[in-house]
Amino acid sequence: MRKYKINLKILLPIIILALISIITIYSARTYTSRSLGNLTLKQAIWYLFGFLLVIILVKLKNESLYRHTWIFYIIGNVSLLGLLFFATPINNSRCWFSIPGIGSIQPSEFMKIFIMLTLATMIHNFRSDYKNPTLFEEFLFLVKSFLIVLLPAVLTFLQPDTGAVLIYFIIYFCMMFASGIRIRWFVGAFILISIILGSILWLYFYKENIFIKIFGSSIYYRLDRIFDWQQGSGLQLENSIAAIGSAGLFGHGFNKTPIYFPESSTDFIFAVYASNFGLFGVVILLGIIVFLDVNIILLAKRKILDTDKYILSGILGMLIFQQIQNIAMTVGLLPITGITLPFVSYGGSSLLSYMLLVGILLNISMEKTRIYKYK
Repeated sequence: MRKYKINLKILLPIIILALISIITIYSARTYTSRSLGNLTLKQAIWYLFGFLLVIILVKLKNESLYRHTWIFYIIGNVSLLGLLFFATPINNSRCWFSIPGIGSIQPSEFMKIFIMLTLATMIHNFRSDYKNPTLFEEFLFLVKSFLIVLLPAVLTFLQPDTGAVLIYFIIYFCMMFASGIRIRWFVGAFILISIILGSILWLYFYKENIFIKIFGSSIYYRLDRIFDWQQGSGLQLENSIAAIGSAGLFGHGFNKTPIYFPESSTDFIFAVYASNFGLFGVVILLGIIVFLDVNIILLAKRKILDTDKYILSGILGMLIFQQIQNIAMTVGLLPITGITLPFVSYGGSSLLSYMLLVGILLNISMEKTRIYKYK
């Protein structure tokens, strides 16, 4: 019989972040379009469904996910492809399926999890089949695994959703590093990526017409947006910095966001929180985030299934990247990419995907070491 002993060091930070999320979204409602409805209530409902999902997953165990990885992967890619044909454009993007009475579903959020599951089982099987792989065998594996990520990355890029594509590849590199393949592959990848990016940026800065002919005006304007952040200009960034900078030690107070900026309940939720609760509140929030991340790291250091270790590397890579990117972009340290703050920003699809990760984490903390092969 399996004993259910919940890891409170994982669960309690999530509960606290849920409270912070609901409180902050309520505070952001002054500048949120009424056409979106009551986002505070919606977020609370999404969290309720999220915790139910965690309970279900804890009962099913991670093994059931690993054994159906390829089904999830196929469903995810079919969903991404369907967006390009059937999704209603919102702000010139086809990222969501609109479901009457429920809202919208963003498949790319779940695709992050499907990529993790697929890569974890691939790495596990590769390590089971090849105890001491040759360079050629590792090369073939890297090509196969890269193509697994490239397909959804292309489909997501076409929506366009550049932030999700970045996260896909962050997950990929973190999990490949955890797989124990030779370091020379990372060195080679770094050199190749540097050459490709250097060539693209050279065209962007010095051969604008050629760049647009090759890549199109859409990608040109996306790069424009990335490089504009260095000037510290733009309504979102200027007002975000003003709101955070004027908060002082204890902030303006709950429900007293002093200035308007777009996406206050999603991309710029950190700015709302910081303006309300000041430096003291920010230290508490960052402490909770670090506490959660550290406990995931400690979980990875335990004697657990190798498949679970690979999953944990992907989860850590994704969470830390999103946490740093979201917070840094609100204060002008990194470009604005539309990446949300996990467990805090409003969003049904993203929140459910994060809660799926919570279920996976709790399962890992409870499972004994066993050997499986997933085909």
